[in-house]
Amino acid sequence: MSERTLVLIKPDAVRRGLVGEVLGRFERKGLTIDAMNLRTIDAALADEHYAEHLEQAWYPPLRDFITSGPLVALVLSGDQAISVVRALIGATDGRKAAAGTIRGDYSLSNQQNLAHASDSPESAAREIKIWFPEA
Repeated sequence: MSERTLVLIKPDAVRRGLVGEVLGRFERKGLTIDAMNLRTIDAALADEHYAEHLEQAWYPPLRDFITSGPLVALVLSGDQAISVVRALIGATDGRKAAAGTIRGDYSLSNQQNLAHASDSPESAAREIKIWFPEA
């Protein structure tokens, strides 16, 4: 079943020149890029995106990080895109992510972990509306 999901290639991946590598993994897997843009976000957009985490003690540093520089937002589609993308990205903590995943190969951090991906059809729909209201 074809699905759509939101992916953010975070500022650390952009700074490190890994955007092409990350995009290439998605494309080689057979996913389709439906929408994509490069932008730097403000705290208000970060808060809207991470609304469920606003009260967490670890959220303010995450907000600082996600607003620290350009990121690439994209909508990917394909068969079971949500679970496929999350498997490609790997566990949230890059130090624990399996080798062969994006985080497992390129991240040594829990926060600066290169990418965000929607975790369910409901969050994908909500997040796509936030980042690509025209989609």
